[in-house]
Amino acid sequence: MFSYSQKLKSSQLIQPIFIEEGLKSPKIIKGLGQNYSHTLKSAKKMIESDLKRGVKNFIFFIVPKKKQSRPQNFDFHYKSLSNIKKKFGKRIIMIVDTCLCSITTDGHCGITHHNKINLKETHKSLGLAALTFINAGADIIAPSDMMKGTTKYLKSLFNKKKINTPIMSYSTKFFSSFYGPFRNAAKSSPKKFDRSSYQLPVNDRKKALQSSITNAKQGASFLMVKPGITSIDLIRDIKNKTKLPTGAYQVSGEYASLQYLSKHKLGDFKKLYKESLTAIHRAGANFIITYGARDIAKNL
Repeated sequence: MFSYSQKLKSSQLIQPIFIEEGLKSPKIIKGLGQNYSHTLKSAKKMIESDLKRGVKNFIFFIVPKKKQSRPQNFDFHYKSLSNIKKKFGKRIIMIVDTCLCSITTDGHCGITHHNKINLKETHKSLGLAALTFINAGADIIAPSDMMKGTTKYLKSLFNKKKINTPIMSYSTKFFSSFYGPFRNAAKSSPKKFDRSSYQLPVNDRKKALQSSITNAKQGASFLMVKPGITSIDLIRDIKNKTKLPTGAYQVSGEYASLQYLSKHKLGDFKKLYKESLTAIHRAGANFIITYGARDIAKNL
C-alpha cells in the first residue's frame, strides 16, 4: 500500500472528509474550495462522486456536537464511520484521524489539567477512540495528537487485543501557522495555551527527524510530515532512516493559499495545484493527503 512510483498516481492521494454532527445540510469550509463539513447523508453522496473521479483513499475527521473534558463517548464517530463502511466496504480505504482536538472542551489534542497535558488520561481516551474506530471499520488509524508515546501505547493496546490495523502516524508534525481553515472546520482552535508544548518547532531539523524515527520504532506502519510543502526536505531522509512509507499532508493553509491566488487572478489553480503536488512527490512522498484529490485524480 502507498508504494512509491516515478510518476504521481491517484492511488497515492488521500481525500479528507469532514462529518459534523447537527448539520442539516453541507457547510462550505472557508478557503478550501469545494470542501464541505458534511452531514452523514451528504458525505456518502460525496464519496460516491469521488469514487467515480478515481479517488479511493479517504481520511475522516469527525466533529461531534457535544464536547467533553475527558472524552469517553465516541458514539457519533462510530455511527458515522460504520454507516459509511457498511455502504462502501472494500471500495474505499478508510483512514481515521485519531485525535481529541475536535471533541475536547478546550480544543487541545490531549486532556489538559492546569494548562498541561495529562498524558496518561490522554492515552486512555485515544485508545478508546482508536478501538471504536476499528470496530466501526477503520482500515488505518492515524494518530495526529503528537503526544509522547502515543504510537507505542496504541501498538501495545492493539497487540493485547490481537488487532492488526496499521498505524499511520503524524510522526513529524510542526507547530505551524498553516492550520487555520482546518481548525475552523474541526472546531479545534486551542484555548488558554497553544500547542507548542507538544508540536515540533519549525527550526529544529534534528528533533523533526528523531520524532519520525521514534514513531517508527514504536510500531507505526506509515509516517507523515505536516505541513507538506514546508517539510519536503525531510521526507527522503525519514524514508532512508526508517525504511517505512512516508507521506505528507498538504494542509489547509497551503491549499487555501493556492485557492487565494486563483481567486484573485494571480495564477491558474490547476497549474499551481499540480505543481505543488509534483514537488511533494518529487521529494519522495509515498502518499499525499490533500483537499483537492478529487479534482486531480482523473488527470494523473
